[in-house]
Amino acid sequence: MKPQTPPSELSLALDTIRPAIVRAALFSMIISFMALAPTVYMLEVYDRVVNSRSGMTLAMLTLMIVGAYAVMEILEKVRGALLRAAGVALDEKLSKRVYDAMFQGFLKRQVGGSMQVLNDLRLIREFLPNPALLAVMEAPVALLALALIFAINPLLGWSAVVGALAQLGVAWMTEKATRKPLMEANRSAVGAQQMAESSLRNAHVMESMGMLDAVHARWNKRQQEFLAYQAQASEGAGLWTAMSKLVQQVMGSLLLGLGAWLLLGNALNGGAGMMIIGSVLGGRVLAPLAQLVSQWSAVVNVRAAWERLEGLLAQMPAKPKNMSLPAPKGVLTVESLMAGAPGHPVAIVRGVQFGLNPGEVLAVVGPSASGKTTLARLLVGLWPAMSGKVRLDGADIHTWDKAELGPYLGYLPQGVELLEGTLAENIARFGDVDMVQVEAAARLVGLHDLIMALPQGYNSPIGRDGAVLSGGQRQRVGLARALYGKPVFVVLDEPNSSLDEAGDAALANAIASLKQLGTTFVVMTHRTSVLGVADKMLLMRDGAQQAFGPRDEVLAALQQARQPAVAAAPAVA
Repeated sequence: MKPQTPPSELSLALDTIRPAIVRAALFSMIISFMALAPTVYMLEVYDRVVNSRSGMTLAMLTLMIVGAYAVMEILEKVRGALLRAAGVALDEKLSKRVYDAMFQGFLKRQVGGSMQVLNDLRLIREFLPNPALLAVMEAPVALLALALIFAINPLLGWSAVVGALAQLGVAWMTEKATRKPLMEANRSAVGAQQMAESSLRNAHVMESMGMLDAVHARWNKRQQEFLAYQAQASEGAGLWTAMSKLVQQVMGSLLLGLGAWLLLGNALNGGAGMMIIGSVLGGRVLAPLAQLVSQWSAVVNVRAAWERLEGLLAQMPAKPKNMSLPAPKGVLTVESLMAGAPGHPVAIVRGVQFGLNPGEVLAVVGPSASGKTTLARLLVGLWPAMSGKVRLDGADIHTWDKAELGPYLGYLPQGVELLEGTLAENIARFGDVDMVQVEAAARLVGLHDLIMALPQGYNSPIGRDGAVLSGGQRQRVGLARALYGKPVFVVLDEPNSSLDEAGDAALANAIASLKQLGTTFVVMTHRTSVLGVADKMLLMRDGAQQAFGPRDEVLAALQQARQPAVAAAPAVA
């Protein structure tokens, strides 16, 4: 027996709003029934009012039809409110999970790590009140209308079935004509959007080196692809939507004429009025299918969004809730570490192993492309290891709940990224701003006086990506953020690459100050200014560990290894 596939996260989320959708479907069926009210009014006017010449009957019938219109309007408002509330509830259920999956996908360099997934969630949410879904909700009434047509006369019923089958054929042809171009249009639109976002992030580089025209040409190529595919899909959809309307109009007249022919042969149950009712009921049978055809592009788009979201959530499963761990003290253990970029089989770091006690400072040195930045990401748990472990106080740092570990850990990446907000918010990591801690971190890195010289001080906005700050200032703010709250373990990747001499001295003093409080540091660096506060030193080359030990011993070994090489070098004339 084939094992049953468990429901997806999206399906489970939809289950939570199913009661609202069921109520909306019930209202849709009532509205669809009441849509027959104008036909009933017309027949009653011809039958009762014209024959009886009664003004009171006309007034009562008119009052009833106006009341029916009012009830229909109220029901439509209630149905819309139900579906909008269901969309909000679905968004609340999924938004954090989707955002986390997108974030993890970006960290792991997976396809899902883009802003498109948030647009996909929006598409699904906004599809709930879409006319295509409302047409599906009205389908039971269409089936009941078909049964009533059969009751009037089987020939009318089979004619309505033929019309329904013709509409289904039109829907199938619409799917065939639009699915591929719409999917390609979406893919091209996403590519164009990503390229535009990338160009804006690098606007200063493009402007300074005259790259704008070339980049615009590449963007325009993708944009033209998007427009071409969209036009192709629109042409196909327009053709078959027109065909759907034609089928609906022809069937309405055909049923009316066929009803008249049956009436002439005394084969129409219910009398002359049934030929009009049969034609109207035939329209109700075909209306949901016609509505689906006219909205088919929305159906294709939401289906593609659903598939992408399901794929992302399956690829990035929710992290299990781990048992809470005690606050770390800063004991770092690296065990035979081998790792590379996520999704790539080539190892960048190979066989690295060392240990640090609380309050020790390790300087990691080596030429470019020696694996220092990859090691930094592994040490803070951003990337998983192929083999080996990075442990903080004995616990695997990669699986440690980052929300729980975060306050005890500081990290300054090689490329400092700041978020739009104030200086205080950035230093406080966008949590609750403790101004005492914020000022302490700023003083540690020599940033306090600079901030106080600004008109708004710590409340000064820094702009998008810290645009109003210089490179050195951004690096100091990033450093203050890493040291905020006096964490017990800090990893700094090239922290002084944009610092001047005063910034170098402030960095060394900050490390020395927190070292006295028991903070463990790992500093990737090309510059010697940090070596003065380092206790241990790790030399890396081509991703492998070349030497590790007390700073002075490693420096002495390097000096000793360098002397034979210098002696063996040929003399220069």
